[in-house]
Amino acid sequence: MRKTFRSKRILGVLILSFMASFSATAVHAEEDVPYDTYNYNYWEDVIKTPAAYTPAGKFGGIDLGTTAFKEPRDFCISEDGEIYVADTGNNRIVVLDGSLRKVNRIIDTFTAEGIEDHFSAPYGVCVSENGELFVADSNNARVVVLTPGGEYKRVVKEPKSEILEDDFAFIPLKVTVDYADRIYVISKGAFEGILVFESDGTFSGYFGTIEVKISVWEKFWRRFASKEERSNTQLYIPTEFTGIDVDADGFIYASNIDSEGIQAVRRLNPQGKDVIQKGENGNVGGDIRYGNYGDYSGPSEIVDVVYRGKGMYSALDRKRGRVFTYDKEGNLLYIFGGVGLQDGTFQTPVAIEQIGEEVLILDAGRNVIMKFRETNYGNLINEAVGLRFDGDEKQAIGKWQEVLRLDENNELANNGIGKAYLTAGDNEKAMHYFELGMNKEYYSIAFKRYRNMILAENLGWILTGAMVLIVAGFIFKKIKNRKKGIEREEGLL
Repeated sequence: MRKTFRSKRILGVLILSFMASFSATAVHAEEDVPYDTYNYNYWEDVIKTPAAYTPAGKFGGIDLGTTAFKEPRDFCISEDGEIYVADTGNNRIVVLDGSLRKVNRIIDTFTAEGIEDHFSAPYGVCVSENGELFVADSNNARVVVLTPGGEYKRVVKEPKSEILEDDFAFIPLKVTVDYADRIYVISKGAFEGILVFESDGTFSGYFGTIEVKISVWEKFWRRFASKEERSNTQLYIPTEFTGIDVDADGFIYASNIDSEGIQAVRRLNPQGKDVIQKGENGNVGGDIRYGNYGDYSGPSEIVDVVYRGKGMYSALDRKRGRVFTYDKEGNLLYIFGGVGLQDGTFQTPVAIEQIGEEVLILDAGRNVIMKFRETNYGNLINEAVGLRFDGDEKQAIGKWQEVLRLDENNELANNGIGKAYLTAGDNEKAMHYFELGMNKEYYSIAFKRYRNMILAENLGWILTGAMVLIVAGFIFKKIKNRKKGIEREEGLL
């Protein structure tokens, strides 16, 4: 009997060991990626994390049934799921099906006013909500507007305005269109901001100019520096935008290369004012601490941004080949990607898009589109952020708890649970999770609410106690005064 029990116990241990080994192998397989997966904690130290996205294939022109891409610079996704690639070196727009299995059509010529016309280095491309195709035809200094099938509709030419410099050259690089059919164009050398055109092509002005701040010391130094010394220093001019996207509400997401490594993405409202939130560490610039992580030093170089819905957006770093994803509050959710020759790494990443739940990266160095698929870890974070964005805090708790089971040091998950409990009015639990998440701001809010709640719940006892103390003090004083009076009278006798 004892021998039988021992045999069963050994068999059970072997089964459990096999299951644990299988589970570990499965997790390892999911996270077997050719790049580091990490985030930053409250102290801005690098912490390893599970992979949020893993490579799911690469697709070049030959793979899709056409000639090879040549230095493609941009791509976009239409409402019906087609992928439009600006195949810049081949002077054409290649339209792919959403599954990246075939080429639907190629647009390399169009007929305008009875004359056959061609693109010359088309750098940017986008499809508006009403289905119009906009091509930033760079070397021809114009934005060409076509039907999805490639039929000519109109053209946006070099703007004329008193606010433009006399030597201004219109070289469109990126283009997007909002719900009101306003056209936003990033033009090479246009440091004053994004150019905005009305739907009929009329230039209406600059949008979202990046202000350059000069320190007090720099102002002081330039006052006393010689003319030669001043000429050898960096010019204090605004930086150029590098990428652009628009959300359903008409807010423009624009990326730029920030020499400080602090803010490389802006969320511009219809007035052109930046209203982006920067999270706990005040950074939406990629790798923080000036990027001193890995084999590259210096700040990230963000070349494109895509709005992904539910307040989330992803920024593409060409220096390290990494994708940084943030929520509406500016919290860094996860990082994936890298530079290299393996599948899932890039040589010259230039553009980023999302199709369904997958992320696509256009690599001008390898002339391919890279596809990335979310892991369970990435899916849980995306869903939790989406639930919070929709106001469903209660359901988000379960998602964040699953995240913590995969990544016990995830401060974002602790803060997500804390915010959910704060919204539900459970301030004591909220304080606990905010402490784990190192969130001083929200911990203070939860503490104040908890303190006020304790005071409110015990106000009756507090007031009663105070009244008892006041009455007791009054009686004690009366007795004391009376005793003194008696002693005084006895002393006189």
